[in-house]
Amino acid sequence: MTVLGSDLESADVPDAFTQAASRYDRMVSLNPGYHRHLRSAAAGLLETLDPHRLLRLVDLGCGSGASTRALLAAARAERADVRVTGVDASGGMLEQARAKRWPVGVDFHQGLAQDLGAHREEWGLQAPADGVLAAYLFRNVVERDAVLADVHALVSDGGTLVVQEYSVAGSPLASAVWTLVSWAVVIPLSWITSRQTRLYRYLWRSVREFDSVQTFVDRLYAAGFVDVEVRTVPGWQNGILHTFRARKPA
Repeated sequence: MTVLGSDLESADVPDAFTQAASRYDRMVSLNPGYHRHLRSAAAGLLETLDPHRLLRLVDLGCGSGASTRALLAAARAERADVRVTGVDASGGMLEQARAKRWPVGVDFHQGLAQDLGAHREEWGLQAPADGVLAAYLFRNVVERDAVLADVHALVSDGGTLVVQEYSVAGSPLASAVWTLVSWAVVIPLSWITSRQTRLYRYLWRSVREFDSVQTFVDRLYAAGFVDVEVRTVPGWQNGILHTFRARKPA
């Protein structure tokens, strides 16, 4: 389905991110809350885990590595030793991530989130993960329930999944603010920085079409997670950007 102002479908998203990869970090740097919100989500994951042993973490949809960096910062704050595996479908975004400096124990693999179940061993994820962070991923996933089931299978007993995602469904105010900011700020900035707007028009549409907060909470419970918590952020993204935290029963 094509909606006014957007001609990008979910299957095309990895290639679109690859095309924008060299300018992506510059673009998100113009959002003053972007890295702060990632750090908050990563801290929410680490605070649920035991920092006194080596932790295996997965950054699902790691992009250019900003969320991976947030996980490492949260681990340092908790004085925890971690191994982090980043997975992303975009080769261009992974190229940007791999070009950065990382400590021992961080590695990256290319693949779709929906291939997690089939490619765990190939991605070095034979052992269960203590925690999984998925930031700005699930809007781009068609088979959300299947991916959540695979993440549930990956997470160790008592482990944690944190999902950070935009959701405006069911809130006319949030939807209106999102559309206003997208078309007045985000999309014009994407033209200024990269001379293309396709990816960010898709961003606008995909947020509008994503699950409501309650629908995604229901998906988490249906996948077998418990103790689901949701919080939003302050500022103009209040009621738009949400952090979901869920636990796999011990």
